[in-house]
Amino acid sequence: MSRLKSLLLGAGCTIALTAASLMAPPPAQAEPTLNLFNWSDYIPESMITEFELQCGCAVNETDYDSNSEMEAKLKAGGDSEFDVVVPSSYYVARLAAEGLIQPLDHSQIPNFKNLYPKFQNPSYDPGDKYSIPYQWGTTGIGYLKANIKNPPHSWGLIFNPNDNTSYPFTMMSGSGQDTIGAACAYLGYGFNCTTESDWLAAAKLIKQTEARKNFSGFVDGTPERDQLKAGLNSVGMVFNGDIAESYADGTGLGINYFLPKQGTEIWVDTMAIPTHAPDPQLALEFINFVLNAYQGAELSNFNDYASPNQASEPQLASNLQGELITPTPADYKLLHFLPPLSGHQLQVFNAIWAAVKQ
Repeated sequence: MSRLKSLLLGAGCTIALTAASLMAPPPAQAEPTLNLFNWSDYIPESMITEFELQCGCAVNETDYDSNSEMEAKLKAGGDSEFDVVVPSSYYVARLAAEGLIQPLDHSQIPNFKNLYPKFQNPSYDPGDKYSIPYQWGTTGIGYLKANIKNPPHSWGLIFNPNDNTSYPFTMMSGSGQDTIGAACAYLGYGFNCTTESDWLAAAKLIKQTEARKNFSGFVDGTPERDQLKAGLNSVGMVFNGDIAESYADGTGLGINYFLPKQGTEIWVDTMAIPTHAPDPQLALEFINFVLNAYQGAELSNFNDYASPNQASEPQLASNLQGELITPTPADYKLLHFLPPLSGHQLQVFNAIWAAVKQ
């Protein structure tokens, strides 16, 4: 075969292959997926569906019950598995210091303007560098009113054996800052205590409390609400929105809730993007989606938690205007953000809390 004929035949094969490739269907493209790591039962399925339709993507949600559980997962490689996480306000600085979350591109979040001014540039994350508010609420004491009659609105219902001599009670687990803060407040050191001496005094009180016969263990907020509903416990630390939700569906009408007079927590759950998120651009789209006025109201109407979204206010359900969800001016005086901890201070705190849980 001549070299010319060989070249022509080769060219013909190339042309034929090219034509065949043009006629063949294009290879299927993988569907973009947002991997969401969120508190359990904290977003309605309708919002997931709405975002999937809007972005032409899928949403894969994984749940957790405490900030410490979320942090442990991120440290174990989850920072490259998830696109959006929902840490509480006091955890933002901790995750940032550990290199587990990345700075946010605010130019990709135009709906940021919908937030109330008081939820912009917060003390726990100046300039909203790493986080965007999602929901907010309070931590207080929930109790079964059939068992506990007219209790003092005090942390003593947990820490003073004379206030509850026999009914089973719990304390919050998780990172320990809520429980240490509660013990500090009861001892007069303030809920947002930050010194080692205060923490040690609180730890001693907690250990004494653990030794009481009616202490039934460390249980986080939402699971504790469920134990109260089931009558397994009579007193525990819970979140206000969880109680409001149980009122709305009629399953927790036997529970009362109060803010202890010594002071307690106001918290903001936020949205953040892990440092090695698979799809940070899709994560920014999701954060902006949540800040839409309609979706902001849809979220709070589902969760029964307060919304940081001012644009959502006209669409919020009437039950969100009550004192349980919207604190009075007197209540606000009792509320404190938990202090963000990092570095050596965090190491000291973690060592004290580990000793408490032993």
